[in-house]
Amino acid sequence: MADNSRMTAKTGYRTKQRERLLAYLESLPGRHFTVNDICDHFRAEGDAIGTTTVYRQVERMVDEGLVQKYHIDAGTPACFEYTGKLSDETPEEICFHCKCEKCGALIHLRCEEIAAFRDHLASHHHFTLDPLRTVFYGLCENCRDAE
Repeated sequence: MADNSRMTAKTGYRTKQRERLLAYLESLPGRHFTVNDICDHFRAEGDAIGTTTVYRQVERMVDEGLVQKYHIDAGTPACFEYTGKLSDETPEEICFHCKCEKCGALIHLRCEEIAAFRDHLASHHHFTLDPLRTVFYGLCENCRDAE
């Protein structure tokens, strides 16, 4: 008889590398990360996981709804955020982003005012705003204060 404890309908095979990666991502709620950030973390721990493996696993988690993928701009690699929700669950409100043009800081923007603006665009202008690709550019507080 086959052991199905390592397999689920949503995620396929549950490998040790996937479990280690998932445990790490669960420690980053509300934070952005790149595939390179993940690889750097495991390398620093002396427990390297191949870059290709990380890409493959993170993309699977995006497909499953556990991770959100954001394309901030053409010069920046895709960044991700662990949400911990499977795609058939009610999704957490997706955030928009602010990017500092001076230091490159990326700031989460979960704001009812922006959600109301998104709803206004849809109902009054028949336009759907894509929060996974919407970025507001300007200066962060630190860079603004430094000027």
